Amino acid sequence: MSAMLETDADELKNIVEANWHHASHPKVQRYIGKFFERTRTGSKMTAKVHGNYGVYLVSIEVKDQGTRSACSCYIGKGGGCHHCHALARTFLNSPDSFKVVEKKELRKVVNVEDVAGYLQGTTLEELLKELKAAGIKQKDFADSIGMNPRHLSSIKSSELRNRYYNELGATKLACLWMIEHTRRARKSSRK
Repeated sequence: MSAMLETDADELKNIVEANWHHASHPKVQRYIGKFFERTRTGSKMTAKVHGNYGVYLVSIEVKDQGTRSACSCYIGKGGGCHHCHALARTFLNSPDSFKVVEKKELRKVVNVEDVAGYLQGTTLEELLKELKAAGIKQKDFADSIGMNPRHLSSIKSSELRNRYYNELGATKLACLWMIEHTRRARKSSRK
């Protein structure tokens, strides 16, 4: 468990303030406080907002003493859009308005709802790192599920930018199955 998972709202506010300290543009002002479905999982704040072309998913994640942000709007790929700025300001103004979501631990997953909660709080990148630690390369995993390795890389990087492929959930589930199956196979071979 990372130290940042234990981070409290005040500590996050200090880091967000240090990284999003510049004055707000008028475009930013109209979105501050307008976010809905506000959540905070560990060091990541996520919310939705109605924009000019639909509903956008916006996120800011604190990493070390910096931040990484993303928005699903057409200019938010790198996280520098006004929606990201507005989310930072919204969090700074009202951190308690973000529902704190506890990341589900894999060993506590016992039913279908738990699986959904676990996969929602875990990125494909994290799952692929676990696979790698188990000795399974990303290319081999992709081949085993009939997917082009480049497509798997695209799904992984798109998730980090709040752009989701339809097969993201199924890919995460396949990855989780592979991790668990590999663990069980290793345990039974030791007996």
